[in-house]
Amino acid sequence: MVDYIWIVIALPLAGAVFLHFFGSRLREPLPGVIATSTIGLGFIYALIATADFFAGTGEAETVHLFDWIAPLGANAELLWDPLSAIMTLTVTGVGALIHLYSIGYMHGDARYGRFFTYLNFFAASMLILVLADNFGLLFVGWELVGLSSYLLISFWFHKPSAAAAGKKAFVVNRIGDVGFLIGLMLILAEFSTLTYGTVLEEPARVITTGMATAITLMLVLGAAGKSAQIPLYFWLPDAMEGPTPVSALIHAATMVTAGVYMVARTAALFELASFSAAAVATIGAFTALFAASIALKQRDIKRVLAYSTISQLGYMFLAVGTGAYVAGIFHLFTHAFFKALLFLGSGSVIHAMGGEQDIAKMGGLRKIMPVTHFTMAVGWLAIIGIPPLAGFWSKDEILAIAFGEGGWFTFLWVIGLITALLTAVYMTRWMYLTFWGEARWEDGVHPHESPAVMTAPLLALAVGSAGLGLLNTPWPFKPALEHFLEPSFEAIKMAHIPSGSTPWILAAVSILTAAAGAWFAYRKYQGADAFDIAPVMPRRTGVWRWVGNAYYVDDIIGNLIVLPGKLVAAWTAFVLDSEIIDGSVRAVGGGVRRIGGWLRPIQTGFTRNYAAVTFAGVVGLLLWFVTRGVG
Repeated sequence: MVDYIWIVIALPLAGAVFLHFFGSRLREPLPGVIATSTIGLGFIYALIATADFFAGTGEAETVHLFDWIAPLGANAELLWDPLSAIMTLTVTGVGALIHLYSIGYMHGDARYGRFFTYLNFFAASMLILVLADNFGLLFVGWELVGLSSYLLISFWFHKPSAAAAGKKAFVVNRIGDVGFLIGLMLILAEFSTLTYGTVLEEPARVITTGMATAITLMLVLGAAGKSAQIPLYFWLPDAMEGPTPVSALIHAATMVTAGVYMVARTAALFELASFSAAAVATIGAFTALFAASIALKQRDIKRVLAYSTISQLGYMFLAVGTGAYVAGIFHLFTHAFFKALLFLGSGSVIHAMGGEQDIAKMGGLRKIMPVTHFTMAVGWLAIIGIPPLAGFWSKDEILAIAFGEGGWFTFLWVIGLITALLTAVYMTRWMYLTFWGEARWEDGVHPHESPAVMTAPLLALAVGSAGLGLLNTPWPFKPALEHFLEPSFEAIKMAHIPSGSTPWILAAVSILTAAAGAWFAYRKYQGADAFDIAPVMPRRTGVWRWVGNAYYVDDIIGNLIVLPGKLVAAWTAFVLDSEIIDGSVRAVGGGVRRIGGWLRPIQTGFTRNYAAVTFAGVVGLLLWFVTRGVG
């Protein structure tokens, strides 16, 4: 079946093409059923194709589709190995549940068919990215994911905020992609090919440490854009302007995981460039803390989760930068389930509340929405790191490995632990204000449980969020995921969990930290009324004002970069282009016209006038010759 693994991409791509031409002619819910079926069948095919890896007998294979740019080593070829397999299963599995949920969530939308066109196209683009066997095809998927995110974030383009968010995501990602493209150019210049097999086999034989550092730093810039890390993180909070299923797909299974995957795939280059690896870990740790602190004071139910995603991606960057590639992919895998669950659960709440997204105007939904509340509670416990749920195992493995590496990484472990504390605080606040306490709804709001087509995916994701962490634990399966991914990293020196009692002590510290954060938030908001909750931040000034306004990053960028850029663009368009360049052209044309006006009187069209001028000219010449002869 591996020879036909391209079917996994072809199915959602075919769904996107079909719905593009015929989706608007189909009645609800047929476009959603078609889109869900294509990606669901892709998941089943990928699951069967992964069977040999599950059994420990599979080997990495390259599937050649057709020649593309053969001299550059950029053919249409797919790589099927454990790393691409786990990414494919994540994209198709979680993606299928999000597609199914969307059938109910997008009910009644005027562009229902077009939405599923974009959703299928997004999934197909991500699958191209993770299955590519060379940097050329990877870049194709990389850019198609960026295009898909723009189409989906700004899907409700009639809303100015959604249109602006789509443009913001597109532009910020293009900034990162410039660095990524420079990195690919350096790879091509040094290796004369873009094929993974040549570039990543033994790069130390071809390039120096300095060149490896230059290449990887450029790749990190691209990864920071796609995975929303400092300094290019600020597009992701606004991305929640799109429909909630889009937020779930972007934040959980597709776009934002691309940077983490790319760093893991190019581990051989980062191993050679130790400075770049440490930079990745540092960026991840500080991004995790920075985003978690902002989430403390957000009121929008989806914006809290958006900053949470940035923070959790920081953990993944910390992992791959530390050399804990399996731990990073493990957290990517578990995070896909509980973050998709939390986003889709928030969509269920928004659906029930008639579009309301302010958690200060919610509360008391626990009994009214029992299924949504139960599943969200699972997601909440998973993300704050309470055992035995999935988030605990993957997050704590990252922290334990960082601690075990010592030195600078021990400091990053402290940052990661503080981030875990803040995560427990803001997620418990989010949970309490949404589901517990007294109802704070506005008049005319009548909450209700969502339909089965929306709650069924929530239950499936809750099961994954609760149990999939056991895939890489000492029991009952032993670290199965680590053995599963070994073939993809067999040539890489990976960091591992410290031996002895250290991991157990670290786990206990982590659990106590999460419990303390949850208890603090619960006590703080217990019995709080609408007036206490309503302010985005305390009335006093100081650091909390900065936190509540996301440290004014958008304002700073707007004033220092966007506004000057607009002024330069306006001057270029209306002064340089219109007045100077066009003015120069108009001046030349005007001069020619004036000269023509001066010459026009001699072009009368009367023969007698021309004869008179000719006669005068002849007489003039005769006089000139005569006078010269006399002289």
